Amino acid sequence: MKNKITALILLLGIAFLLTFSGCDQKGQPAMGIEDEILVFADSTEYFELEPVLEQVLGKVIYTPQPEKLFNLERRDIRYINKYKRRKNLLLLAPINSGSQTSKYVTAMLDSSVIGMVESGKQQVFNKYNLWAKNQLVMILTANSTEELGKKILENHQDILYYFQKISDKRLSEKLYSPVYEKKDIQGKLLKEYGWIMYVQIDFHLAKDVPEDNFVWLRRAPGSDMERWISVHWIDNATPEYLNKDSILAVRNRITEKFYRTSDEKTWVEVADVFKTTEVNFHDRYALYTQGLWRFTDRSGGGPFVSYTFYDEKTHRVYFLDGSLYAPKYYKKKLIQQVDVMLQSFRADYELKPDRKEELLDALED
Repeated sequence: MKNKITALILLLGIAFLLTFSGCDQKGQPAMGIEDEILVFADSTEYFELEPVLEQVLGKVIYTPQPEKLFNLERRDIRYINKYKRRKNLLLLAPINSGSQTSKYVTAMLDSSVIGMVESGKQQVFNKYNLWAKNQLVMILTANSTEELGKKILENHQDILYYFQKISDKRLSEKLYSPVYEKKDIQGKLLKEYGWIMYVQIDFHLAKDVPEDNFVWLRRAPGSDMERWISVHWIDNATPEYLNKDSILAVRNRITEKFYRTSDEKTWVEVADVFKTTEVNFHDRYALYTQGLWRFTDRSGGGPFVSYTFYDEKTHRVYFLDGSLYAPKYYKKKLIQQVDVMLQSFRADYELKPDRKEELLDALED
C-alpha cells in the first residue's frame, strides 16, 4: 500500500511538472495594445524623465488627425509580474538610485553590463522574448536621472526604432498568411517585372502599365477606407534619384497621371507636410518618406509612406508608395499595415527557388 501511495505521488508530481512547463509564458505570444508601452519607474524619477520620454516615444504625428506614436503608461515595479506578457515594457531608473525599480534593473544586469553603464558607454539594453513571444523589454539606465534624460535624447532614434520594428514584426506575422495571399498576382509581378510584394486577398490589381514601369494595387475602391499600394521603377538608373526633391517630383508626376478622380478633373499631390529620413531597406540604403497627400481641389486627403532605393544588381531605382484614404477613421494603425506591406517587397534574386516555383505555378493555374 505504501509503495502504491509513493508511486501515485510521483505520478502526480510528474503531471504537475508537465502541466507547469506547458504553461511557460515564454512560448505564449505577447499580448496587449500594440501602441502601448508600460513604463516601470519610481514615481519621482518618472516625473523628472516623463517629458523626454514623451518627446521620443509619445511624439505626435498627423494623419492628418494628431495621433501619438506610442502611449506611455507608468506602472509600479511591485506589480510587474501582472504585466509580464505585455508587448512593450520599459524599465526606467538610474543604476544606483536606491529606488525599487533601480534595484530590479540592477538585478537583471550582470556586473560587466553595469560597468558599461557606470562608465557611460551604454544606457539602452533590449531583451527580446524575455517573458513572451515577440515581446520587447527595454532597460534605460544611467548614473543619474539627469544623465539618463540626456542619454535618452541622444539615443532617441534608436529607442523609437526598436519599438517600431518589433511592432512591425508582430504585425507582419499577423498579416502574412499563405491562406490569404493572391499568389497569381504575385506570380505575374515576378514573371513580368522581376519583383514581388505580398498581396492580400482583398487587394486587386487596379493598374498595370508596363510602358511606365508602374503597378497599382488597390483595396476597397469607392469605400470610406481605401488603401493604395504602388510600385514604380526606373531602369538603367543611378543613385542620383535618392534625394528629397526627386522623390517629391517623381511622386507628383506619377499620381497626377494615375491617381485621378473618375471625372479626370482632380488628382493626388503631396501636401506641404512630409519628412524624409535615411533607413535600411533589406540591406539597401533607402529614403523613407512620411507625409500627407491631398486632392488638387482640396476635397480630401490622407497619409502616405514611401521607400525609395537603388538596387545595385538590377540598376533600378524603386519607388514604393502606400497611401490611405479613410476620412472617418483614425489612421495610424492602418498606415502601419500599409507600411508593413511595402516592406514585403523582394527582388527575384532574393527569393528561394521553391518560393519562385510556387508563385509561377500559381500563375499557370
